[in-house]
Amino acid sequence: MKTLLESKSLQQEFLAAEDALWSVKGYFVDRLRKSLNLTRVTAPMLVEAGTGINDDLNGIERPLGFSTKALEGRRVEVVQSLAKWKRLKLADAGIEPGRGIVTDMRAIRPDEVLSHIHSLYVDQWDWEMVMEPQQRNLEFLQLIVTRLYVAIRDTEHYVSTLYPEIRPILPTSIKFIHAEDLQAQFPYLSPRERETEATKEHGAVFIIGIGGKLADGEPHDGRAPDYDDWSTETLPGKHGLNGDIVVWNPVLQSAYEFSSMGIRVDAESLVRQLSIADAEQRMGLYFHSRLLKGELPQTIGGGIGQSRLAMFLLRKSHIGEVQASVWPEEAKTWSLTHGITLL
Repeated sequence: MKTLLESKSLQQEFLAAEDALWSVKGYFVDRLRKSLNLTRVTAPMLVEAGTGINDDLNGIERPLGFSTKALEGRRVEVVQSLAKWKRLKLADAGIEPGRGIVTDMRAIRPDEVLSHIHSLYVDQWDWEMVMEPQQRNLEFLQLIVTRLYVAIRDTEHYVSTLYPEIRPILPTSIKFIHAEDLQAQFPYLSPRERETEATKEHGAVFIIGIGGKLADGEPHDGRAPDYDDWSTETLPGKHGLNGDIVVWNPVLQSAYEFSSMGIRVDAESLVRQLSIADAEQRMGLYFHSRLLKGELPQTIGGGIGQSRLAMFLLRKSHIGEVQASVWPEEAKTWSLTHGITLL
């Protein structure tokens, strides 16, 4: 049985951890909203199956779903992300270019491989902004990435005012690197190893063009064919209007991804990418048919992991320190042996 003193200590530790978590999250989403002119909105946790609205992420993950009595047995799915739903919402609300939305996305990903940074439960800020068609270029992509990165850096400095022992480590600016150049520089390394080398050198990088095949015949990472544009040629030999924000994490001594984002497909790139992915049958789905008819605006958007960001900014070593989820026995044993409390 714990003594009264031990109980008070545990209570203080628990409350302090929760206070820190919510302070960081609240500050960042406010900075993000102001930086990109976003309005906070509510979002679904469930969408109807068979509409093309739910996301395939890397194209292979199975969504968690079930049939519903209230909908006459029709199947619904727990969202995996809200990339397509956000674009539909912006279209139906008639949002003009230069404005957008951000929401708290809660998802379950049953195929996720659990680790110090991966959980079955996903919480992220899903954001989307309407843009002009002529802004489909690298310059605009880099402008938005820079604004987002500044919001992250500002939040890191805010954390350091709350907890002086946490010193800012992110570099002043983020380095833009094409996936093709990274593969050419480190042809014998895996994509994760390339990220490690790049973030060790630069501190923070945005890897452009994730989803298309590189010179070695493999993509830097998987992307579904129907939300980000990863196939448009932007420079000679360079493709893609999307990418990942990746930083060096000194606690984990590894590269660490904050965000996947990009300019979304237009009708031309959607058809091209569905053909590359051998997924032309999706063209008849609700989302895809509306896009092909020209009923959806051109947008840029992405997701920013809430627990991922908090874990980095608070210098935690396991995502379970900043989110409540379920963990295998080996994770529980590891946390006990290292004196770490999983929420």
